[in-house]
Amino acid sequence: MQKNINIKNKKARFEYEILDKYIAGIQLTGTEIKSIRESKARITESFCEFNEKGELFAINMYIEEYLYGHAFNHSPKSERKLLLNKNELKKLYKEVQNIGLTIVPLRLFLTEKGWAKLEIALCRGKKNYDKRENIKTRESKINLDRIKKNFN
Repeated sequence: MQKNINIKNKKARFEYEILDKYIAGIQLTGTEIKSIRESKARITESFCEFNEKGELFAINMYIEEYLYGHAFNHSPKSERKLLLNKNELKKLYKEVQNIGLTIVPLRLFLTEKGWAKLEIALCRGKKNYDKRENIKTRESKINLDRIKKNFN
């Protein structure tokens, strides 16, 4: 029986306007996957970047060192290669180069088979007035729920 791991990047939905989503596999070492299975990872400050060969990497993704790893442990903030189809990689590369968009991880999860996957999104940064609009709608929704609760 496997524990359901679902690590989210809530900050990304507030900071960016999401245009397109993809699910990518991650190339990990043994101690990295063991730390993820213990929910010891963060993707809040991470982003994705292409290297000169056209490969996509997750940068600044923090996976805590495995407690029982000893000499074969991994470094917590190393670059991790993302695995996508060639067509998806080409499409993302063109979008990032031409329009100036960015690729941000939204969530890190484990499949039923135990594979670690990263949901990434092609995003455009929001302006301050867009963020204020989100805050206003969220607060009005909370107030409506509060009034409904008191009414019943």
